[in-house]
Amino acid sequence: MNKGLAYALCAYTIWGLSPVFWKGLSSVPPVDVLGHRALWISVMLVVVHLARNSWRDVLAAASSPRTVALEVLAAALLGTNWLTWVWAMNTDRVLEGSLGYFINPLVSVFLGVVFLGESLRRMQWVAIVLAAMGVVWLTVDVGSLPWVSLVLGFTFGFYGLLKKKIDSPPLVSLAMEVSVMILPALVFLTVRTTDGAGVIGPSNPGMTAMLIASGAVTGVPLLLFAGAARRIPLSLIGVLQYLAPTLNFLLGVAVYGERFDGGRLVGFALIWTGVAVFATDGWRSARRPLRHVPSRREDTPG
Repeated sequence: MNKGLAYALCAYTIWGLSPVFWKGLSSVPPVDVLGHRALWISVMLVVVHLARNSWRDVLAAASSPRTVALEVLAAALLGTNWLTWVWAMNTDRVLEGSLGYFINPLVSVFLGVVFLGESLRRMQWVAIVLAAMGVVWLTVDVGSLPWVSLVLGFTFGFYGLLKKKIDSPPLVSLAMEVSVMILPALVFLTVRTTDGAGVIGPSNPGMTAMLIASGAVTGVPLLLFAGAARRIPLSLIGVLQYLAPTLNFLLGVAVYGERFDGGRLVGFALIWTGVAVFATDGWRSARRPLRHVPSRREDTPG
């Protein structure tokens, strides 16, 4: 199997099955989980950058006020996305969470039109309209906006939009974003521990291990994705990205028994049809065979 394809499949599978992990932290307040997630992924990134000897790249990027400002905004969006996802997993909203990542590619394309002046092909407009109809249907059926899905889709969409404006490599950019989060995370976790509300320590080894592992659960698929993006065409990544929300959806229905009645089926079907139209159009327009993209280092992702 092509190494890039293997990396992509592993990354999206981890993301797809991640609700199992986050639900294991349901007894921990989502804000605490976010704090630990930022803390332990920062530790992981320190190790990665030391191993790659790439801290000079991070310091060079941090010397640009424009880059720092954009990274602060990106960190705010990423933190909001992470917090919303964890909250959704712990309040039995796995289906709404999956929907957010089904619509995210369509949101990203729409934002490209609005903010970057990009033009869309006819079938891309059809896909966006179908997805919008699905959101409207779900709003009418449930009686309220599927706000979890919209927050996840739009925060990650705007995050991607900002990343287009940032010239730093992905790992350097992620290190800067986590650096923005780490100080408030440390202050928050210290206050929680001082107040006796901390959840990490020798008295709770299982939960402590899971919170520490949240860094790896967050960081490993990002490293795998970075390795995949360098080795396989973006058209293939565009199709594979639907593996994660599909697995989320299957977990929500088959494992966690979340409600999926006829009304929700209609809304999801409209959105899935839009996604299928979008993916098919993108695949056809690429018209490029899967090929190996050489890189400087073939042995490690990212």
